[in-house]
Amino acid sequence: MVVLSVALLLLAAGAVPGLAQPVRIGALFPMTGDLGAFGKPFYDSAMLAISQINAQGGVLGGRTLELVLADSQTNPVQGVAAAQRLVNVDRVPAIIGAASSGVTIPVATSVTIPSRVVQISMASTSPEITTLNDDDFIFRTVASDTMQGLVLGQLAKRLGYSRVAVMHVNNSYGLGLAQNFETSFVAEGGTVTARVPFDQEQVSYRGELDRAAVGNPEALVLISYPESGITILRQSLEGGYFDKFMFTEGMQAPEVVEALGEALEGAWGTGPYSAETEATERFRTAYEAIHGTQPATAFMYETYDAAFVIALAIEKAGEATGPAIRDAIRQVTNPPGEIILPGEWAKAVELIRQGADIQYVGASSPVIFDENGDIAVATIGIWTVEGGEIKVVDHQVVGEFEGF
Repeated sequence: MVVLSVALLLLAAGAVPGLAQPVRIGALFPMTGDLGAFGKPFYDSAMLAISQINAQGGVLGGRTLELVLADSQTNPVQGVAAAQRLVNVDRVPAIIGAASSGVTIPVATSVTIPSRVVQISMASTSPEITTLNDDDFIFRTVASDTMQGLVLGQLAKRLGYSRVAVMHVNNSYGLGLAQNFETSFVAEGGTVTARVPFDQEQVSYRGELDRAAVGNPEALVLISYPESGITILRQSLEGGYFDKFMFTEGMQAPEVVEALGEALEGAWGTGPYSAETEATERFRTAYEAIHGTQPATAFMYETYDAAFVIALAIEKAGEATGPAIRDAIRQVTNPPGEIILPGEWAKAVELIRQGADIQYVGASSPVIFDENGDIAVATIGIWTVEGGEIKVVDHQVVGEFEGF
């Protein structure tokens, strides 16, 4: 009885000789709150990468890769608390997330950077992230809003608008994108009649809509997340403030169109986009085989890539520690190297063991990181609401990288 008890205790503690412990990485996703509509798609995308890796032998000589999920609640205070649990309790050396820049930045500055834990955001687009004093622990698989703001401003001009109002969520994401949009739109000869910040999850936004409607704007550029954005759109339509809208990727969710129906027909927006390549098709096919539907929510491709890149870096480094993962990331993503596509885990492992250089070309983009941990080359999609669905109708490649 005593021997059995000791054995069970050793098993629980991971001390049984020859029993390889799982390698854990964290996922800080918005399962609830203003971005709750994105949480499960993010989780499903990351888990696709994890399941492919484990099905092809796992990491570091056969150890299982495990994803530990924590809910940021789309809230900086709750996000920091969840990240602290991932780092201090679950002991993860790397975290995928957070989604919103308003959560990612405080998590980075107060948790991951001081703890020397790698953090790869799949959805935080604020330009402020570029300049963080991060000791190279912060990366993102999504384009900075410096890129998206440029395309959004050009799109507004192409649509024939000369005067627009902007309402933006009052955080790093909203402010950064609003500023970059205005710079681009003004350069195209347009005028931003008002730029109105708002707080998330208010009951009423009529005061903000009153201010945004001043100056006879032709359309409203709404930089928001679904929960607050739906409320703003309903109150705008009910009050007769605006009936023409432009959006960014924060509103690129089927739930938004379902909630507003025909009122959004003909609305336009921009967002990170995965151009049609063999890499995107491999992800899409694998995802559909499991879930019976194609990935339809923004940042799903970027989430998959973040998980796969972390795993490749662990394998390349030969250990699962934050500094080692950080130092190996560009070795498995940036040229030159033999191309690794989504799902090609066994091929990557074999090449790494042979000492060969590899370059992961992701589902979302080439995933080439610059010196700031930003994506150097990105594709921005241009989408519209047509027939009750969000349809990407055009795209624009932004950025460059020597050797690619």
